[in-house]
Amino acid sequence: MATRNSQILAIDAGGTMTDTFIIDNNGEFVVGKAQSTPEDESIGLLNSARDALSYWDTTVEEEFPKLLAGVYSGTAMLNRLVSRKGRRVGLIVNKGMEDFHRMGRAIQAYLGYSYSDRLHLNTHRYDPPLVPRELTRGVTERVDLFGNVVIPLYEHEVAPAVQDLLDQDVEAIVISLLHSYKYPHHERKIRDIARDIIKSSGKEIPVFASVDYYPVRKESHRTNTTIIEAYAADPSRETLNKISKRIRDHGATFDLRVMASHGGTISTKANELARTLVSGPIGGVVGAKYLGEYLGISNIACSDIGGTSFDMALITQGDLSINTSPDMARLVLSLPLVAMDTVGAGAGSYVRIDPNFKSITLGPDSAGHRVGVCYPEGGVETVTVSDCHVVLGLINPDNFLGGEVKLHPERAYEAVKTQIAEPLGLSVEDAAYGVIDLLESQLRNYLESMILGKGYSPSQYVCFSYGGGGPLHTAGYTKGLGFEDVLVPAWAAGFSAFGCGAADFEYRYDKTLDINVNDGASEQEKIAAGRELQDAWNELMEKVAQEFEKNKFSRDEVDFRLYFRMQYQGQLNDLEIESPIQSFKHVGHWEDLVQAFEEMYTRVYAKAATSPELGYSITGAIVRGIVEVAKPKVPEEPLEGETPPQDAYLGKRRVYWKGEWIEADIWEMEKLKAGNKIKAFAILESPATTFVIPPGFETYLDQHRIFHLKELK
Repeated sequence: MATRNSQILAIDAGGTMTDTFIIDNNGEFVVGKAQSTPEDESIGLLNSARDALSYWDTTVEEEFPKLLAGVYSGTAMLNRLVSRKGRRVGLIVNKGMEDFHRMGRAIQAYLGYSYSDRLHLNTHRYDPPLVPRELTRGVTERVDLFGNVVIPLYEHEVAPAVQDLLDQDVEAIVISLLHSYKYPHHERKIRDIARDIIKSSGKEIPVFASVDYYPVRKESHRTNTTIIEAYAADPSRETLNKISKRIRDHGATFDLRVMASHGGTISTKANELARTLVSGPIGGVVGAKYLGEYLGISNIACSDIGGTSFDMALITQGDLSINTSPDMARLVLSLPLVAMDTVGAGAGSYVRIDPNFKSITLGPDSAGHRVGVCYPEGGVETVTVSDCHVVLGLINPDNFLGGEVKLHPERAYEAVKTQIAEPLGLSVEDAAYGVIDLLESQLRNYLESMILGKGYSPSQYVCFSYGGGGPLHTAGYTKGLGFEDVLVPAWAAGFSAFGCGAADFEYRYDKTLDINVNDGASEQEKIAAGRELQDAWNELMEKVAQEFEKNKFSRDEVDFRLYFRMQYQGQLNDLEIESPIQSFKHVGHWEDLVQAFEEMYTRVYAKAATSPELGYSITGAIVRGIVEVAKPKVPEEPLEGETPPQDAYLGKRRVYWKGEWIEADIWEMEKLKAGNKIKAFAILESPATTFVIPPGFETYLDQHRIFHLKELK
């Protein structure tokens, strides 16, 4: 054990738990877990790292100096945004458009709400805009959607607008003009004037022009994203720098990277840090893709249960789906985000009785790292899903986080009794079981509807279940769906951190284009279109190269991958396609681009739906720059037969299940061997998670330390 050489540190600082995933020079890994510490995430990180390294009989002080790289994913920026604790930002827009930010395309008024909450005023609230109306100023100019200047910029209006915002003590200024992605000069002129005025006033506040960050269409999306850059992302650099400093204080020498929304990792010095707004759940999807490639599985349904949410994503034919106009924290955004569906239902979700309908409601708010009433130090008074786990005997109260957190079953029992059971006229056990059954039923519906809604069937997919709460509920939310297989990695609790460790060092930049080529266009028109696309690629490649230079990677070390977005003219939706060419040189390359688009179109829709007679529109250019990094090695162990070793058996525990108390076999997960088969009713315990095998199921541990959960017919 003394010869261990830790190489990679991957961190997933969730709302409830902080997971660390440490990889050594042989690709072997270890997982650590500790309660999150939102007030200072570096504390939870170090506690989690100490927990991980204890399995290798070594210490943070011994291993951190050996590390070559570290990747972070967390919720600090998202929490800052959701709680509206960001900078005081001023906004400069077109005169006459001062209200468009707070209008939010009208859809922000109901984003994230259920159908009933959208209708009822007593449960419907309107979030205040990130930039209030009184901190918004308009200047005269107008560019049309083709990039033509209709009204020139009235430069004499810029200085008073900037000075007015400075007099109101703004801490950053954002500039966002209509169609600036087609004609960026006006925004940059305002930016330069603003910087001069700020400098002459003796102040030091940053200025953010949207074209320097997100030169894409959709004004509300682009403006929101640039505001988040100023409001929450840039201030979050301080949090990341604090984490980086704490790691360096313990001997590390690397530059910390952060998981980004597009599925790669970027530097804390990156220009567009808002891309890291949602990072933790992305790591799990990237980890599933990496593991799927290793196992030869191309269709994967990802399901991740943490303490606060249930995150779902699909990997189809080995590809992640990217949403370029997602919404987050009830805001529409212009970020390339791995397409995911998230609901506020996790192990820490609050359980309440709806006073109007006398029915159980779950979440969407959560106790987070405070677990539930069963954990006195958390100060929680409302019942959580975890309290119900404890009442039913599914969780060992003496082995939560390996015994570091002591849970009190009697507190959980009393809280469930008074808050849930008595109002419903049920026994405490039936009330607790009903909560779990309701949760799993809802999760099953969410998962099935996500897959069916995209035109697929669960039978076409292998379900990956992970997260600290995933294995507790895997059987419940996959029951009857007919997945090809259901896989639960033994390191499920740290799977998102595993994904961070498996992610490439990657930057992605997008730019909106509107290049129309009619059916029957001449060779010259096709060549002109291709050259315009190539110019955009060249511009974006330069931006990517500049980002890597901040971390001392030369242009020659970067693998540039070119993409474009295309649609038939007049259609509403475009598709993102990897370019079949590395540079556009002749008219034959145009035909290659069209063929790649139509092959993708046929796969997504149908061959009969192709419509070349409409002509083609290239709507965007994309460049991904990738530098390969060390990856975790998937475990390989020899098969040792179906019968588990006797020393893995911990005895029996009474568990309440479907109206009766039954005896469950308890197994220590780490001591099970490859090839072992476990039948119901069984509970597999690990310091980081609990895997429940209920009646009607059995599980098999393969040579990669992945459990295959089988539903018996």
